[in-house]
Amino acid sequence: MIKLNRTVLEDKIYACWLGKNIGGTLGGPFENKRQILNVEGFTTPPGEPLPNDDLDLQLIWLKALEENGKQKLNERVLGEYWMEYISPYWNEYGVCKGNMRRGLVPPISGEYDNEWKHSNGAWIRTEVWACLTPCMVEDTIRFGYMDACVDHGMGEGTYATIFVAALESAAFAVSDLRHLINIGLSKIPDTCRFYKNIAAVLEAYDNGKTWQEARDLVTDAALKDPELGWFQAPANVSYAVIGMLWGECDFKKSMLIAINCGDDTDCSAATVGSILGIMYGTAAIPEDWQAYIGDKLITIAINRGAAYGIPKTCTDLAKRILALHPEMMRGNKKVCITDGESEIPAEDIAAFEGRAFADSLAARSAYSFEMEFILSKVLVEYDRAPEITPNGELGVKVTVRNKFLSQKHFDISFLLPEGWTVESDRKNITVKQRPKTGSACFTLRAGENVQSKNHAIIQITCEGHPDVALIPLVILG
Repeated sequence: MIKLNRTVLEDKIYACWLGKNIGGTLGGPFENKRQILNVEGFTTPPGEPLPNDDLDLQLIWLKALEENGKQKLNERVLGEYWMEYISPYWNEYGVCKGNMRRGLVPPISGEYDNEWKHSNGAWIRTEVWACLTPCMVEDTIRFGYMDACVDHGMGEGTYATIFVAALESAAFAVSDLRHLINIGLSKIPDTCRFYKNIAAVLEAYDNGKTWQEARDLVTDAALKDPELGWFQAPANVSYAVIGMLWGECDFKKSMLIAINCGDDTDCSAATVGSILGIMYGTAAIPEDWQAYIGDKLITIAINRGAAYGIPKTCTDLAKRILALHPEMMRGNKKVCITDGESEIPAEDIAAFEGRAFADSLAARSAYSFEMEFILSKVLVEYDRAPEITPNGELGVKVTVRNKFLSQKHFDISFLLPEGWTVESDRKNITVKQRPKTGSACFTLRAGENVQSKNHAIIQITCEGHPDVALIPLVILG
């Protein structure tokens, strides 16, 4: 078991938020500039950090966790907090909220008709999950996925989030950057653009290229992938990685290189600051920059009229996170917090890497979602976007996971709009102890009348049990 000294952990968590605040403020004035820059320091007044959605959206995730608890939190809960507390409608933020208002649940809310799903909105808000679950890498990436899929679906923005979340969680125990990058890469499919970008940066570093040459490689790759859009995650996380590699994890040098790569400069710099803060604590953050930025948190993307009691300083935020650690770590057998010395066994570090989560994501339809019930966890996958025309068809695969040890017999039926029909070669699933899942495929056929928004329900019952799972479907006409 990994044992983390309480005082050291608290310092790292505080340094994470202080570093993020510094990076967001330092890089903020140069956002959108796509050429190589020559930034040398702050251009904003001392003591006044810039507002930054990279940081303040995470205050809402903290609120969601405090109000719902670890076990109840999922992507649909986070989606409702988006709707209630996060005010901007720009880019993917607006797309996901518009899709949820139409009835599309996460992650479909982030996947459907979303040209921004490869953008930067999610990997910039991973720190809260890493700080809540330090060294619990699998927990961290699952929370990161819950968060990212709301507005990025199965896009590159979600893969970037999983990578950064894994890296940050592991950084509470690992201080070797190359090792951390390998841990992050082990959590995402090696076929995605994001993975290829980071691999290209590592190759450039190993071959003795300058940071400017590495940056140009990334920028050229971005221009060749116009479908990834502007402000794309593969490029901008790469700039953060370039900053830390060529900056040799020196706080100032690394952050300035990341900013001088250009593009989404507040995001890349803020992430450099948070990662180095976690790796090395406040001792690694230059005292003059600490004094210049201060402790305040300034928000820009939160509906403060509704979101009462959110932290107003980095100090308060760190304390609120520490207060949640007993709940977040309850029942785990991998990490504990101690007043004694930190102990980090090599075998526990080795377990940080693993492809199970990446493989499970890669195997899923891009248009899919999960719901959990007393007896089962159900994955619903469409064979394409949830749209249908009069007399048209849509394929639906239903996979039921048995949450108990005893064999279960599940019956599946559909409640459909008038005139619609459903066909399948089977309408029941027997789920044994091993394997614990079973699937059935269905074809929905619309009638002559198709509305702009069509409601259907999957009903799953289990022989001998009163629990009924009702899964609402919204299919757009």
